[in-house]
Amino acid sequence: MTIFSRLSDIVNANLNALLDRAEDPSKLIRLVIQEMEDTLVEVRSAAVRVIAERKDFERRIARLTAERDDWAQKAEFALTRNREDLARGALLAKAQISRALEDAQLQLSHIVEGLAQQNEDIGKLQAKLADAKSREKTLLTRRDTAQARLKLRGKIFDARVGDAFAKFERIEQALDQMEGKVEAYDLGQTKTLADDFADLEADQSVNDELAALKAKLNPAPEA
Repeated sequence: MTIFSRLSDIVNANLNALLDRAEDPSKLIRLVIQEMEDTLVEVRSAAVRVIAERKDFERRIARLTAERDDWAQKAEFALTRNREDLARGALLAKAQISRALEDAQLQLSHIVEGLAQQNEDIGKLQAKLADAKSREKTLLTRRDTAQARLKLRGKIFDARVGDAFAKFERIEQALDQMEGKVEAYDLGQTKTLADDFADLEADQSVNDELAALKAKLNPAPEA
């Protein structure tokens, strides 16, 4: 199982639990980032151990190589002294060392391949972590905007706002009634043309009577 499949299982399990509880999206985002950061630390720690193991095998291979070459030289030296028995023993020792050297080299190759894969995984994880952090800001902005809109919608549909609109409607109804009373007083009061002339004649009669009264009270002086 790769680190990404394991990480995916962990994150999905935790996300599903939080989603079931309808948690704040910021917690979900932070969870994903935290899981990735923890995994990155874990993978780096594992890589440190593997690197130490690689160095140990490199030292072992160097030592076995030196021992193999030394036994080869001893075999040659024994033959120059006509000690074939010693030369045979040296070659047997060389063969044993060579097998151990081959095993160490094989294990080292696996370690190097593993390190290369770990290095690639770390690079991918770092890139994903950077992307997640950059997207975190965008997602949190979307959350804040959604919360603000939801709060505004809540106020719009709040019972108090509904009551306020109901009061406005009652005020409008009261004004309608007042205006209706005014209009009711004017009902049947429409003047005809005859009424207008009657009013005009009445005004003239009043004016004539007023002039006569003034003349009586203030007679003109005799010439």
